[in-house]
Amino acid sequence: MAFTPHYISYQDTGKFSSLVLDYIKGEESLQPFYNFQTDKEGIKKAIEERKKFPVSRKLLQEFIRQDYEGFELSPKLNENISSLSDENCFTICTAHQPNIFTGHLYFIYKILHAIKLAEELSAEFPGNRFVPVYYMGSEDADLEELGEVVINHSHYQWQTKQTGAVGRMLIDDHLVNIISSIEAELGVLPYAEEILSVVKQFYRKGETIEHATFGFVNHLFSAFGLVILKPDNAKLKTNFLPVAIKELTTGFSAKAVEQTIKSFPEKYKIQAGGRAINLFYLKNDRRERIEKTADGFFIDGFHENISAADLIKEFTEDPSLISPNVILRPVLQEMMLPNIVFIGGGGELAYWLELKNVFAEVNVFFPMLVLRNSFTIVPENLHDLQQKLNLTDLDIFRSVLDLEKQLVFQNNTNQLTLEDEKKALEEIYIKIEQIAIATDPTFSKHVKALAHTAKDRLIKLEVKLLNAARKNEEAHSRQINKLKSGLFPKDNLQERVDNILTWYAKYGPEFMNDIYAASNALDAKYCIIKAS
Repeated sequence: MAFTPHYISYQDTGKFSSLVLDYIKGEESLQPFYNFQTDKEGIKKAIEERKKFPVSRKLLQEFIRQDYEGFELSPKLNENISSLSDENCFTICTAHQPNIFTGHLYFIYKILHAIKLAEELSAEFPGNRFVPVYYMGSEDADLEELGEVVINHSHYQWQTKQTGAVGRMLIDDHLVNIISSIEAELGVLPYAEEILSVVKQFYRKGETIEHATFGFVNHLFSAFGLVILKPDNAKLKTNFLPVAIKELTTGFSAKAVEQTIKSFPEKYKIQAGGRAINLFYLKNDRRERIEKTADGFFIDGFHENISAADLIKEFTEDPSLISPNVILRPVLQEMMLPNIVFIGGGGELAYWLELKNVFAEVNVFFPMLVLRNSFTIVPENLHDLQQKLNLTDLDIFRSVLDLEKQLVFQNNTNQLTLEDEKKALEEIYIKIEQIAIATDPTFSKHVKALAHTAKDRLIKLEVKLLNAARKNEEAHSRQINKLKSGLFPKDNLQERVDNILTWYAKYGPEFMNDIYAASNALDAKYCIIKAS
């Protein structure tokens, strides 16, 4: 089964915020909050600027090699890891938490986008090498979000009593049972056995979520050369220690974000306000906020009131205890990698645009920000239905009610609107009002009330005409609802609901290649990819 891409503007979908749309357009009011335009000239500038911010390449390469011990490396992946030690090698990074079975489809899309951009830049700038990196946010503790997955319209939620960083949690009987339920759900599809055997290979009872995610993602993307970085590591966090110390002693990040928010255009929603201290304390199965007190810090379950000096001593002895939140995590990421581009969704870009001052405070490189690719997948049955209903690619983003009205007017030869009649009625009552006020000016109000009542009755009649016509189009209405629910589950974009297992089980590994082929690098366009 081949898929053909069709592109439209993000604006035409009606599904993205004004901030995202304005960022794509290069809105002048947003330009002070980032450093590089998202084009080839911006890439050139980012490369030159990045060279001023060295990273511990050998340490990075060493720990990545250690993480891949026991895993299969494709020749391309092996070459990419080796190239990280080269001063002319730069990374294209995307980040995401270790959602079970990768969570929503956009997890797949953002990684393929990073791979595509790295490939294109390597060809465009032959003196450099660009490596795609998936930065795993395994310290996230939001189990409700990370433990949720929708497979073939069925919702699954991992129920476990474990707490703390989800990446450190162990796969238990309940998660294994979810895999069995998914197997029963997808079993009849042609590639279900293939992909579920991979899931069962890595999501084994007793394994950590981090390890399982690493193995599964590596299986999906190793051939593409994707490098996976697990930052939950004491030695990798060592370079972040000065940032953590500055945060504990000055609370610099909150002040920097506050400064940005004050100057941020008021028409945009603030994505992440941050906290007084934007660090967590990560130990064993707990990840607790570090709360400022009058003379130290409170850490629930660990310290009632610990001094800054003692907490810094703990962090110095064991940097793995340091876990930045959404405000400082990007800083840690950019300190670990020779990165020039960060690829993220609309929400991610929104909070990154608040962080330029945070990066400047600790003299860390602030990368180019690129909106990740988005797709709507139109399988063959829905493609046929779209054509049968004579709906354009823009039409499918309209509401069910709008589409029903369109088809009613399109298929009905009878008059269904009374616009001309309403205008004629309005003119009649204007004449009546003139006649009435010639006798007594106080009649004006009475005539206007009569006009309003008459117009209101025509509007109600018009609604009845339309509803009667819609009733005659019930078959088309069912087809519209089928199309919309298939393309927009839960009235949302597919990528924010569906999981890769459903689509892989149906179309196999070529589906990944088709998405990769349709992925744009720097050209921000929404892609509708159709089976044919």
